[in-house]
Amino acid sequence: MTIGAVLWDLDGTLIDSEPVHIAALCDVLAQEALAVPAQLHEWLIGLSAREVHELLVGRLGLAMSYPALVDRKHAAYRRRRDELRPRQGGMEIFEILAGRGIRQAIVSNSDRVLVDLNLQAVGLAVPDLVSISRNDVRCGKPDAEPYLRAAWLLGAAPSECTVVEDSPTGAASGLAAGMRVVAWPQSGDTGAAAFPTGIELVDSAEALRELLYRNHP
Repeated sequence: MTIGAVLWDLDGTLIDSEPVHIAALCDVLAQEALAVPAQLHEWLIGLSAREVHELLVGRLGLAMSYPALVDRKHAAYRRRRDELRPRQGGMEIFEILAGRGIRQAIVSNSDRVLVDLNLQAVGLAVPDLVSISRNDVRCGKPDAEPYLRAAWLLGAAPSECTVVEDSPTGAASGLAAGMRVVAWPQSGDTGAAAFPTGIELVDSAEALRELLYRNHP
């Protein structure tokens, strides 16, 4: 299969932002005098901001509205922006594919303000880059809409697109869009078994690079 376009998830896939998201959320929870459970990260993988709020209200008793949580978590995240780092190997693959003329886009379930901040952190705040945030679509992942919108903006058919994701929620979105999906979970992620059937699973940047390059020499 020759790849016509590669559609990348951002958080946890191209940028190692999950620790910063968790730390920012913990900052807010600490301000509310709520204990942070050890499994918090596991609970939140792949969830939208609204789903995170619902979970925290239900499991931790958070007494804060959704808009208030978003505002305070975004502020805490911005304060920690210097902690953001590219995920090892991801940006190198992105740049090589770009050099080969392969169309690429960013498809995120995060709000636009955080997507733009993350793109700046990895050096992708560049003209003409197609990026989709949760604010750009009616339905976020796992719905197909984010990936279908990115493909449309690139002028690529879904059958031409390869999605690279680190979460089952994002992988389900790519599959729903009728695209090939490569799952590249974080090292040590115990949720690999939760990925939907029909995806290709890789366990390293080297394996991802080999798979993508093999399909576009």
